[in-house]
Amino acid sequence: MRFGVDEAGKGPVVGSMFAAAVRGPAHELPSGIDDSKRLTPERREELDRAIRAAEGVSVGVAEIPVSRIDGDEDMNTLTVAAQAEALSQVVDAGDGGILDAGDTSAERFAQRVRDYLPVEVELRAEHRADETYLLVGAASIVAKVARDAHVAALADEYGEVGSGYPSDPATREFLAAYVEEHGGLPGCARRSWSTCEDVLAAAEQSALGEF
Repeated sequence: MRFGVDEAGKGPVVGSMFAAAVRGPAHELPSGIDDSKRLTPERREELDRAIRAAEGVSVGVAEIPVSRIDGDEDMNTLTVAAQAEALSQVVDAGDGGILDAGDTSAERFAQRVRDYLPVEVELRAEHRADETYLLVGAASIVAKVARDAHVAALADEYGEVGSGYPSDPATREFLAAYVEEHGGLPGCARRSWSTCEDVLAAAEQSALGEF
């Protein structure tokens, strides 16, 4: 059986990273599959439900929480782990498929995921595979929907957090306001990210300026 794997949330400063694996016949997938970034949130959610309901299709999702991201493993290793953990939930020996490469070397990334799996499979990795292969595109949608639901849950807990990406002014404002009010970063922040270091440094400078 064929499969596709992708992840979402590798770059944000807030929240977990998610990976998804979609295994099954590509012709059973719903129409409209595309790179998740090209789809509206509403369309992604519709497709996520349809992918999960498709005949003969199985879905695996893995979460890499902030505590693990702030640990000793680098992001390339965590991306390997995320994709392998998602794939391990659905893969059988002898399956084959495509990964969206999470490393500058697609061949190295594929080998690292292969080494991580409990069974022998045939796989290769390609950059921007979610734009080319239906099963990888489906995986990108499932992973992004999981990430979006996670961010929505964080917003329920903390208030507006934005998209979680460092380039998002709403996210930076959330972090700055939280530090100002609580004297430290929220539990959902990736403390090892330079954005968090900048927010803490700015808060410290502001406090010094008050004297």
